Amino acid sequence: MFMEKKLGLPSAIATGVGLIVATSCLMSLGQGTAALGTGFIITMILACAINILTALSMAELNALMPNLTGGLAQYTLAGMGPFVTILTMVGGYLVCQVIAGSVECAMFGNAINSVFDTGIPSNVLSIAMIAILIFANLHGVDLFAKIQNIVAYVLIGSLMIMGLIGSLGLGTGEPVAQPMNLAGSFPDTLGLLGLAFFLFIGCEFVIPISKSIKNERRNVPLGMVLSLVIILIMQIFLVIGMSRYTDYGTLAESASPHILYGTSILGTVGSYWMILVSALAVVSTVNSAMSSFSFMCAGMAKINLLPSFFLKKNKKGAYYIGILSIGLIEILVNATGMSTSNSLIFMINVAIVFWMVSYVISNLNVVIFRIKMPKTPRTFKVPLGPVLPIIAAVGTLFMIWNIDPNPATRNLIFMIDGIIFVVLAVYAVIWCKVRVKRPLFHAIPMHEVMAMENEMYLVAHKSKKGE
Repeated sequence: MFMEKKLGLPSAIATGVGLIVATSCLMSLGQGTAALGTGFIITMILACAINILTALSMAELNALMPNLTGGLAQYTLAGMGPFVTILTMVGGYLVCQVIAGSVECAMFGNAINSVFDTGIPSNVLSIAMIAILIFANLHGVDLFAKIQNIVAYVLIGSLMIMGLIGSLGLGTGEPVAQPMNLAGSFPDTLGLLGLAFFLFIGCEFVIPISKSIKNERRNVPLGMVLSLVIILIMQIFLVIGMSRYTDYGTLAESASPHILYGTSILGTVGSYWMILVSALAVVSTVNSAMSSFSFMCAGMAKINLLPSFFLKKNKKGAYYIGILSIGLIEILVNATGMSTSNSLIFMINVAIVFWMVSYVISNLNVVIFRIKMPKTPRTFKVPLGPVLPIIAAVGTLFMIWNIDPNPATRNLIFMIDGIIFVVLAVYAVIWCKVRVKRPLFHAIPMHEVMAMENEMYLVAHKSKKGE
């Protein structure tokens, strides 16, 4: 059976790494390096540290409420009630993943055609990639893990080697005569924290598959933290390499900074190598997101916050409705060409704000449960009581404020987020009144939320209400 498949620590790390290392993240890395040079390393360390604290908070939530399909949705339902759960999960994850996944696949097609004259439209290449990943995920968590492990570790290994070649000055290209560090002061490094946040987003996607991981109490928190640390080390080498071999002005204007970097240090071989990295990145990111997305939708369906058809499984044990939903939407976006527009890339930053808000909520959930249930057993606890979750929440709010160094762009992002928030709030109110039939901000008792994991809960609940 599906749930008897057990994944080890390498799979947990691969899942965390898989979503984090995306082609769009490599673009962000190039932009940060172009703005601050090696000074961007300080920004990355700060963003990584804040996200590690959030990962620890999520590990404690998983330890307090283990073996839940959706994870973050159930934690928030028990901590803050259905209204906040819908806002954070639908806005912070479902919407964001559809946008980000579509752009990742589009960038893959564009990168292929930027180096090879395939004669095939970029969006056709993107759609073909999505179709392959839909097929793989429909074959269950075992095939997903096999693909994810291979792709994630080859991807990280490739980027680590490319970073080392550049940072040690071993490239065949000529180093650029320019200052390594462009940050004049520490406050300069803080202005790009929002950009750096995107480089470490997504390690919590280990949580939805935690039931399928061996020694969950150890491997879930360890897998999330190690994935973040590995990513940080790899990106530090890349920043040093980019500062040494690529002109900052050219790097800032490049739509594919990773390919520019590869060409700068190894010529044609480097460009081909980075094309491989692009392919691995999109497979790793979209594969990881597609699988975890289906688990999150199923988890929300179990607690009656999404339609119950998201709970349906195929013969391989995969939640096929969620997989097909995100896959088909991504195909539609790429088919229309929307994913190649600059406005959609801008919308990634809009969606990331909601993702940051969900991180804030996760940290606050830890504080709430520490107050409400201080003596409840936990197989993992964040050290120093509520101090670290509070620091993580405040740090994430600070990163939201620094989502873009340009005040006009930042205000536009906040305005669009405000509109999305209102739309989601209306949906949340209607769904809570019509379907959930619970007070908007009334936290559901933890034992009831955990009971919802049983497939008979919704049947009994509907029977009790006479539905």
